[in-house]
Amino acid sequence: MKIEKKTKKGLRTNFTVSVDKKIIQKKIEERLNELQTEVNLKGFRPGKVPPNVIKSQFGKAVYGDVIDKILKESSSKAIENEKIKVAGQPKIDLKTFGEGKDLSYTLEVDSLPEVKLKKFDNIQATEYNVSADNKLIDERIKEIAERHKKFEDKNINETAKLGDQISFDYTATIDGNKFEGSEGKGVQIELGKDLFLKGFDNQLIGAKKNETKKVESTMPPNHPKKELANKKTIFTCKILNIKFPSKNKIDDEFAKNVGAKDLSDLKKIIEKQISSQYKQALDAITKKEILDQIEKLHNFDLPQVLVNNEIDNITRALKKEEKEKHKEKNEKLAKSRIKLGLLLNEYGEKNGLKVNENDIKNEIEKQARSMPGQEKMVIDFYQKNPDAAQRLQGAIYEEKIINFLKSKIKLNKKTIQSPEAEKVIEKFNKSNSPYLGGKPDKSSKDKAKSKKISKK
Repeated sequence: MKIEKKTKKGLRTNFTVSVDKKIIQKKIEERLNELQTEVNLKGFRPGKVPPNVIKSQFGKAVYGDVIDKILKESSSKAIENEKIKVAGQPKIDLKTFGEGKDLSYTLEVDSLPEVKLKKFDNIQATEYNVSADNKLIDERIKEIAERHKKFEDKNINETAKLGDQISFDYTATIDGNKFEGSEGKGVQIELGKDLFLKGFDNQLIGAKKNETKKVESTMPPNHPKKELANKKTIFTCKILNIKFPSKNKIDDEFAKNVGAKDLSDLKKIIEKQISSQYKQALDAITKKEILDQIEKLHNFDLPQVLVNNEIDNITRALKKEEKEKHKEKNEKLAKSRIKLGLLLNEYGEKNGLKVNENDIKNEIEKQARSMPGQEKMVIDFYQKNPDAAQRLQGAIYEEKIINFLKSKIKLNKKTIQSPEAEKVIEKFNKSNSPYLGGKPDKSSKDKAKSKKISKK
């Protein structure tokens, strides 16, 4: 076996490798001899299959296995000899091969750069804590009250209106025939939400208790039974009861009904949740502020194979013309991600930062606590999906590194009210809305606002 380093340019090293045909033939014969004792062929006793029969049956497969093994061993040796920290998959280009021939190929290897970490002396950032203002707390409590509204019985002669809750039994037919699922008992809907079938609710407006009403609707196009999809359906509905919504009085009793000790406790819970949501968005801003400075502070070559892979990840869902249109921006983003990934990994390794099983367990428990009433579902998910739990490791590792960086730089801590937090997030979004893989980032502000506050 002959391994020769041909060129080294930047992070890329090229080798030529050749293996004598005698070495290949010897390995083939050794493997064929092994197979002679392993295989069972009809008409031959175990271990007594003639070598020529073994070769005719398994020769091509054995040659392929041997060549594959030689390629792995020789390429690994080339990399080991040069002490290369490989970035991505090495590229092998076969030049000569085939039974009875020498094997020769070229090997192209990209290596990871040497990352020399700079000092933190001039890095600084702002870390925010958020205090939710009373107006926002009151708005969120009103939202909870709306979601937990009560319904009271209407008088027997009163008709159903939008917003009323109506319960009914039904029988349904398509082309005059019943079908599986054509009967329902005690169905309850809130008129105007259209959660049953599109256009169904409006046809029950004006109905009275004990009245029978016919409703025409169309089965959804994605109905699990294909033969029923998009079919016109007649529902005969027997109205059982009609209730009207009554506003919740926001007091201690209401607070207890939604899981708090009293109204004061509910306000504290809401304030904590709002603050946590805004802090999540603001922490992302702080993180970017730190990483931008660290990225500018360091300069080193990047393995092109990793950059290309990252570009593929960013643009995977895009059409060809979209990829071309934003080619430069996607390449810039890919390089930034690779550079920061290498830097953060170097900080982690140099400072002995690791993720253990307890870290993963604590993160799962943290996620469970953030979803009141659904804790068991979260824990069950991770227990049934070990890969999902393992994927948390990367996020936890990055968080540990970011926290380490925060402990070393000049971190200005600032407490602000939620209206000011809105402005900080809005300003950040305006100045940091680059094209990312064809779609703009969803704003942190929207992410914070989208989370509903509730406690069950």
